[in-house]
Amino acid sequence: MRIAYFDCSAGAGGDMIVASMLDAGLDVKLLKSQLSTLGVKNLKIKISQTKRCGLRAVSFQPILPHQHHHRNLKEITAIINKSKISPKAKTTAVAIFRKLAEAEAKVHGKGVNDIHFHEVGALDSIVDIVSAAIGLEALGIKKVYCSTLSVGGGTVKCAHGLMPVPAPATAELIKGVPSVGGPIQAELLTPTAAAILTTVAERFCPLPAMTIETIGCGAGTLESDEFSNILRLILGQAEAEDSENADSVCLLEANIDDVSGEVVGSATGKLLKAGTLDVYTTPIYMKQNRPAVQISVICKIEDVQKIEEIIFKMGLTLGIRKQILQRSKLSRGFVTVGTKFGRIKIKTGSLNGKIVNAKPEFADCLCAAEKHSVAVKTVLDAAMAAYRKNL
Repeated sequence: MRIAYFDCSAGAGGDMIVASMLDAGLDVKLLKSQLSTLGVKNLKIKISQTKRCGLRAVSFQPILPHQHHHRNLKEITAIINKSKISPKAKTTAVAIFRKLAEAEAKVHGKGVNDIHFHEVGALDSIVDIVSAAIGLEALGIKKVYCSTLSVGGGTVKCAHGLMPVPAPATAELIKGVPSVGGPIQAELLTPTAAAILTTVAERFCPLPAMTIETIGCGAGTLESDEFSNILRLILGQAEAEDSENADSVCLLEANIDDVSGEVVGSATGKLLKAGTLDVYTTPIYMKQNRPAVQISVICKIEDVQKIEEIIFKMGLTLGIRKQILQRSKLSRGFVTVGTKFGRIKIKTGSLNGKIVNAKPEFADCLCAAEKHSVAVKTVLDAAMAAYRKNL
């Protein structure tokens, strides 16, 4: 299975995404032929080789006459649907613009259909988004992964005036996504790119297990002596562990030496109820040989903000360490077996379609044991015996 990984250490723009695809093998004639069906008059595409901080990259630049027309989602959707690009590319492009419209509506306090796009609604951004949708299909990409997003810093001038970086719509789009400021004080992640990446990416993580086939480098318009403004697209074949049974999670940790055990225990219970994947504590020694505890919380990446808020509000710590971890897991399922103590659920784990692990649900067994006044081990053994018999 062919997968793609976007390395956004220097941020990302819609033009950079398309340029990286062209450098990775997207056929120029195919792209121009498809774009010509958008019905955009006098559309020209400039593709050139360039350098950023001494590194080679491709530049993609749609050339269009100056315009003041602001379009809403309905108009943009009509332009895309009237084109002759593939149905799959149309669906992807419309989904990206809808996500963008929802973000703009949220930050401006309007309805989705009341949003009239300015920068992102200009034809060059329509071209960027449609080109990205075409490229994903033409390159045979089945799954997309992405690095932590570098957003830059400082301020940026928009149609609504001077805005902080990341711009409000960009910030809304990347909620729940691993992001970092810098490496310079400038806008490095545009709303267009944020919409594309958050729509098509399966997850945001370190480079997944893959056999690399080709690397495409897309240049941004910013030229700096401090860093290379390049988006890298890495294409390759997924390794076995990068299947549907692998994902990424976040590990949150903090060292605690000034909170009572009652508070730590209470926080652990609250974190588990909040939907964390696991919470555990480890005895440690800190400065001046103080007995302390390290709390470790494993959660879904999209839940990080919620979990951090619980940790801080419980008064456990002033700072939290974070790591994005790759996780391999078995496909899980449940079967129910009948025993003389009642019906018991069995949790199963499968690898490549074959069950390799099976275990009775302890809560079911404990409940049955109390009801029949027997040892819980007796119920566990009966449940496994029934499961084996059914096999």
